Amino acid sequence: MALGTKVVSLCEQTSRRGTRRLIEWLQKHRLMKSRMKCRLCKKKMKFQKTQTGDGYQWECKKRTHSKKVKKTCRAGSVFEKSKVTLQNWMKFMYRYCQGLRLRQVDMMQDGIAGSSATLSKMSQKLRLVCKDALKRYKKKTGQSMGGRTEFIVIDESNFRHKRKYGRGRVGGTWKRKKWVFGMLAIKAQRRRPILRLVERRSRNHLIPIIRRHVRPGSTILSDEWRPYRALTGLGYSHYSVNHSKFFVNPNHGGHTQHIERAWSTYKSQIWRLRGNKTEKLLKEHLACIEWTYWMGMEHRYGPLGRLLKDIRKYYCI
Repeated sequence: MALGTKVVSLCEQTSRRGTRRLIEWLQKHRLMKSRMKCRLCKKKMKFQKTQTGDGYQWECKKRTHSKKVKKTCRAGSVFEKSKVTLQNWMKFMYRYCQGLRLRQVDMMQDGIAGSSATLSKMSQKLRLVCKDALKRYKKKTGQSMGGRTEFIVIDESNFRHKRKYGRGRVGGTWKRKKWVFGMLAIKAQRRRPILRLVERRSRNHLIPIIRRHVRPGSTILSDEWRPYRALTGLGYSHYSVNHSKFFVNPNHGGHTQHIERAWSTYKSQIWRLRGNKTEKLLKEHLACIEWTYWMGMEHRYGPLGRLLKDIRKYYCI
């Protein structure tokens, strides 16, 4: 059975027995603690039924304790300090991995959470998991792109905060322009972006990012922005297109439509979630987009399988 189908099947079982099955599945896949030690005597605690919460909790009944030591079954997991049911948590993770396209109002109508504040806290937890996983991936691999079989399209785009109907308080990114420099690696049907928030679009800001992530000798396509003219002298095969005259260069057939289309997708996701109000929040959303294409899409079980794996590492279960 596919991972997504299994998760949906477990979430549909809302009875007490269904909750038990879901807890067992979460413990088996190391998303919840299957063993717990007492903080006083350091002995193993027992997993007992209870009438509150999820129906189960950890207990230590040693006589040396003045009273029972109890811990929720969610202790040490991503579900800790949350009143949302485990079934709804898994539904949220499943939808989160479908491209971040569902609105909060839709999830509230489906009963996943009672307020947008709760959904925002759940999203923040998953964003931190993705951000940490991408950081470890960069440290391990360097996040390099290009080579003989892959070409790179580069461009910059403005992610200034948009206010609805021009009303409301101004966000931190509204007062000044926030340029995001993007590099999109293309190989057959695979797309892998690198997105960096930069203060300026100058040569000193853009060229070091290219040299850090693009392998020498790679083919790079861009518009005729002046800082890109130095790429040929740095060992890259650089092809440009003059957008004031045409969108596809008639001489070599190069164009930047791949990344122009990608900007539309990325901005729709971030603006829908109001993810560019502050610089910190914008960086988190950009990291999640990178995580989706570099790590989520490459996993054998897709983004959901990768997310569950990264949750295990982040919470050390």
